[in-house]
Amino acid sequence: MRRMIGPLLVGVIGVAILIGLGIWQLERLKWKEAKLAAINAMLVDAPVALPVAPTPEADRYRGVAVAGRFTGEVLFKLDSLQDQGPGRRVIAVLQTPEGRRVLVDRGIWLDGSTAEPKAAHDAAVVGNLDWPQEADSFTPAPDAKTGLWFARDVPAMAKALGTEPVLVVARQSTGDGIIPMPLDTSAIPNDHWQYAMTWFSLALVWFVMTVFLLWRIRQQSLKAA
Repeated sequence: MRRMIGPLLVGVIGVAILIGLGIWQLERLKWKEAKLAAINAMLVDAPVALPVAPTPEADRYRGVAVAGRFTGEVLFKLDSLQDQGPGRRVIAVLQTPEGRRVLVDRGIWLDGSTAEPKAAHDAAVVGNLDWPQEADSFTPAPDAKTGLWFARDVPAMAKALGTEPVLVVARQSTGDGIIPMPLDTSAIPNDHWQYAMTWFSLALVWFVMTVFLLWRIRQQSLKAA
C-alpha cells in the first residue's frame, strides 16, 4: 500500500494542475471574446475627430474622420488580394488644413491596374487607427531598388515620410482606383478553446496512466504476497 502513495499523489497533483490550466484557458477565452466584441464595435462605430496625440494603447481601432489633401508622397508595401492577384499596399501622406501630416492606408493597388496612387488631391477619409505589428527582427529592410516595403512599420514609415507615427486604415474607397482594405478581427488569434481542450485531454491521459500504474503496483503486490 505504501508503494501506491507516491504515484497516487503525483497523479492527483498532475491531474489537478492540468485541469486548472484548462479552466484558465476557458477564462481567457471569455476575455478574448469580449475583447474581440469590443474591437468589432469600434470598427463600425461612428467616427470621431482625429485625436491630438493618439497612442496604440488608448486609440488602436478607434474610428476617425480626417479631411485634408493627399500630398502625392507614398510608400508601397508588397501585398496581394485574394482571388485578384498581387499588388501593393498604398501608404500615403494626408496633410490636414491645420498642417498635421498622418499616414493613410488607402488599400491595395493591383498590379496591372490603371490606378494612380501618387495623384495629389483633396480627400475626406473615414477609417480606423492602427499600429500593425507586422515587422520583426526577420523582416527585410525596404528594397533599395524598387522601394518596396515588406511590413507596415508605422514608426519607420512615419520617419521616412516625415509624418506623425499615426496610421488611418481607410474603411471606404479614397479614389484613384485603389481597393480599400478596412480593418477586421480575422487576423487576431483566438485559440483558447483548442488550448483548453489540449489541457483537459492531457489531464485525462494523466488520469488513465495513473490508474494503470496503480493497477500494476497492486498486481505486483498481490503476486509478491
